[in-house]
Amino acid sequence: MACGRLSNNLLGILNAIMFLLSVPVLGAGIWLRARADGTECERYLSAPVIALGVILMLVSLAGLVGACCRVNCLLWFFLVAVFVLIFVLFAYTVFAFVVTNKGAGEAVSGRGYKEYKLGDYSNWLQKRVENNKNWNKIRSCLQDSKACKKLQEKTWTQDQFFRADLSPLESGCCKPPTSCNYTYVGGTNWTTAATTSADPDCKAWVNDGTALCYGCQSCKAGVAAAIRRDWKRAAVVDIFCLVLMAIVFSVGCCAIRNNRRDNNNGYRGVWKQGGNA
Repeated sequence: MACGRLSNNLLGILNAIMFLLSVPVLGAGIWLRARADGTECERYLSAPVIALGVILMLVSLAGLVGACCRVNCLLWFFLVAVFVLIFVLFAYTVFAFVVTNKGAGEAVSGRGYKEYKLGDYSNWLQKRVENNKNWNKIRSCLQDSKACKKLQEKTWTQDQFFRADLSPLESGCCKPPTSCNYTYVGGTNWTTAATTSADPDCKAWVNDGTALCYGCQSCKAGVAAAIRRDWKRAAVVDIFCLVLMAIVFSVGCCAIRNNRRDNNNGYRGVWKQGGNA
């Protein structure tokens, strides 16, 4: 019976923590949705954030009430929800590792940054980035978020720029490919000239701050590289979350088993008292 009290108390504490965590998640999603000056990207991202916050809140409330009040039907709902979350998270983690197992930036001689080729990444990533409908949304997000603003504000010399450690997005979307042999002027401005390079991105590049190389294959490759990097990081966090949810699931199973045992003991006690009477 002590184990029963311990499992219910521990489950209640874990769910109280989960509930507290769901509040800022839900609040962040609502804030992104309500921002008057929010970008299209922020509004697009608000939907899954709100959904995650609501799910966490409902699941944690069910587990909290079920554990504290010993309501087995709520605990069963909680366990089913946690099991589904474990399954979805496990499937996503495996998928993320499979999709991100290919691709890396190519070092360029005399440069601190790397350059990216879309063909180096998994077929799934290539198809998603190449899709015109998807790319139009991504391009809009890149423009709204001013992905190249940091570089536009730099007052580097050419040597300083060449030694810079640029992010995949900055390398792919905010400058022309090195093979174009354009001359660096400053910020995101380059002196374009006739080039013998066969790279179509050389013709796609413009100095206009709203366009730059957002229509280039190198930009799509930079986005693929950024997705690969972020998904790999997320997959590592997911493994930790899987272990944590597995522990919560085990504690929940223990709480239900002990609640059932306590209820059975209570029924036996009532039956014995009735028999003695």
